[in-house]
Amino acid sequence: MSHATVKDTRTDAPAPRRGNTLSRRGLPRWAQPAFAVVSVALGCGIGMAAGWESRVQWGLVSALLFVAISYTTTSAVENRRQARDRLATSVVWVCFVLAVIPLLSLIWVTVSRGVKALDGYFLTHSMAGVPGFEPGGGVYHALVGTLEQVGLATLISVPVGLLTAVYLVEYGKGALARAVTFFVDVMTGIPSIVAGLFILSIMLLAGWSPSGFMGSLALTILMIPVVVRSTEEMLKLVPNELREASLALGVPKWRTITKVVIPTAVGGISTGVMLAVARIAGETAPIMLLVFGSQLINTNPFEGAQSSLPFYIWEQYRVGSEASYDRAWAAALVLIAFVMILNLVARGIARWKAPKTGR
Repeated sequence: MSHATVKDTRTDAPAPRRGNTLSRRGLPRWAQPAFAVVSVALGCGIGMAAGWESRVQWGLVSALLFVAISYTTTSAVENRRQARDRLATSVVWVCFVLAVIPLLSLIWVTVSRGVKALDGYFLTHSMAGVPGFEPGGGVYHALVGTLEQVGLATLISVPVGLLTAVYLVEYGKGALARAVTFFVDVMTGIPSIVAGLFILSIMLLAGWSPSGFMGSLALTILMIPVVVRSTEEMLKLVPNELREASLALGVPKWRTITKVVIPTAVGGISTGVMLAVARIAGETAPIMLLVFGSQLINTNPFEGAQSSLPFYIWEQYRVGSEASYDRAWAAALVLIAFVMILNLVARGIARWKAPKTGR
């Protein structure tokens, strides 16, 4: 039989069925933003028609409409499986927006009201000789007190917390490790007023006078468990292969921890330390009990009363005048900027100390 007479017995592949998922239509990429715009417009329209004065109600209605429109439209155009996926995505976006809106609102109000009194004079002068109900004065004495008190608490808490976390991850076994973990968990939930009362009782028994250092000791109690927990979790994320490779080369365990484990986790450790600093930077109760506050500049944290930014904010808001309100909002803006700067410094240190990858 010649090659020319051979018949092609192959049959064409069957056409895809109409129910095939891959052959169905899909929504364009701009569908989700369009759903959001339509939902906001409908929510505002319903709110105005119903006479609702609260913008929160408008937002909640818009969020519900966004989820409903996304699911219904996706079910009609695509399929139910894609609709369920779109429903989950819409819920995640709604939750994200609901979480971000209060934060943006807080920042906007603080900035808009804090800039009225925030200037060079405000940052470089204290409230000495300035009546609380009159304009003038500044936050310099409170800023110095916050820097010194938080700095001392950090110097005490970070080594203790870091070494405790290293013990729990690298060495801790048995009853002692379980006891340390239990007490760290208990200390995490201690109210700040309890830490202040504890240091106050020691101060009264020892006959010590109020000072910034007393406040730092109370802040240390609040900061240590946060440092321990965050550092412990970061150390657990370090792969065991790195430890085993270092030990296989004959490197002692303590040197493996200091040269391999900690440098690998330094980014997360720095972030945890900054979270702990942010946790204590806004505490007011221990400062009221142990530092007493002051209108004068006191650069010695070991002697005499001091002020702090949270105490200054509470003090000025209590006065009740327009000038004191402006100073309180300006001090709140300074406190937020202080925490943000610390976070930027921590990110820079983490990037600088992170282990280099590649050759």
